[in-house]
Amino acid sequence: MFDDAWAGAESTAHSVALACLECGIRAAHPSSVSESSLSVEEGRLVVSSGFNVDDLVYDLESYDRVLVLGGGNAAGQFARELEGVLGDHLSGGVVVTDDVEPTDAVEVVEGDHPVPTERCVDGARRVLSVAESATADDLVVGCITGGASALLAAPAGELALSDLQSTTEALLSSGAAIGEINAVRKHLSMIKGGRLARAVTPATVVGLTISDVVGDDLSVIASGPLDPDPTTYADAFAVIDRYGIDAPTAVSDRLEAGAAGTHSETPTADDPVFDDVVTTVLANGWTALDAAREAATARGYDALVLSSSVEGEASEAGRTHAAVARECVETGNPASPPVVLLSGGETTVTLVDDPGQGGPNQEFVVSAAAELEDEPVVVASVDTDGIDGTSDAAGAIVAPAEIDSDDARDALARNDAGALLADVDALLRTGPSGTNVNDLRLFVVGE
Repeated sequence: MFDDAWAGAESTAHSVALACLECGIRAAHPSSVSESSLSVEEGRLVVSSGFNVDDLVYDLESYDRVLVLGGGNAAGQFARELEGVLGDHLSGGVVVTDDVEPTDAVEVVEGDHPVPTERCVDGARRVLSVAESATADDLVVGCITGGASALLAAPAGELALSDLQSTTEALLSSGAAIGEINAVRKHLSMIKGGRLARAVTPATVVGLTISDVVGDDLSVIASGPLDPDPTTYADAFAVIDRYGIDAPTAVSDRLEAGAAGTHSETPTADDPVFDDVVTTVLANGWTALDAAREAATARGYDALVLSSSVEGEASEAGRTHAAVARECVETGNPASPPVVLLSGGETTVTLVDDPGQGGPNQEFVVSAAAELEDEPVVVASVDTDGIDGTSDAAGAIVAPAEIDSDDARDALARNDAGALLADVDALLRTGPSGTNVNDLRLFVVGE
């Protein structure tokens, strides 16, 4: 994956960082996840998840049809793996993704991310069409991964695709947390916020999820198409107001009308549409962190996970992480070098007017490098889906000495970290990785 992803000069520390990143992403790939979590035994689908106490078991012979429905960055890869697991028991289905894989029974529709396009709308309509054909004699296997909030775009009511596009762009640049962003998306959609579960009723549903959300809130991952929604139209409108989003009139009118009771709310936990629906997380940020930690120790380094749930401004997180790395060098706390410090989560960037190039992971790397200057540290951070924000890079890897600290701070002020990193061949370009479990960050701290 990283063989041709990076053009920089490789040191031992760089090599360790690359190996940790690659092992982390591979562990969260649907092929690895399916192998460890899914099997068919004597005609029964068995779902084993480290996040459940008991296995989920479904007698495939008792259903007229077994359908795969869903979307997300990893949905194409996931659908292909499900075909291998389910074999002749699989009747068909539809998923929408930006990383298309060849499949036999499941239709894979190509969409776009992170801002929805007409292809996403077409794909979501196909998913809904198949969902609405489901009966009480069918089993629907939900294939839900990060990125589906954009890829499954089905504008509600009189809303146009352009309304969703401009609102999404404004929210993504506002610094709002993913739960806040998705509260808005759910109330502008015909498929999110449990509405896909409503569409497939009365079928039996098992939702298989690869989480890209800190805390694994099923109602937030992919905007919760198969899960109860605790948010309301009023909550969504409050997000628009809180961040000063200049939403299209159609969006503001719909949210205000919904808050006034004109539109029905998204289904909540007591709604009978969820009586035959179970959703479970098969992989998340810890999946990648654990594998990256193992890769570090296998190469003779101590490894310490600082947190799996880092959120907030990327540049602030970079400075905080850098302080921990410096403490390791200077005092041997909280770990003595050589050590690899790891973290996961989902940082954001509040964009200035006319921003430059980059994404949260690139801002994180530049911010941390500016603080560390010539410390014996290599900093790396990637979005595990292979796309850092709207950039074509997954993230970056750099030794602080490669970057002038004044240039770094100037680039951060202009949200132009990508251009600075490109100048020193520090960008990591992997292309779509086939999975999505948030950011994976690390510091290789030398002696």
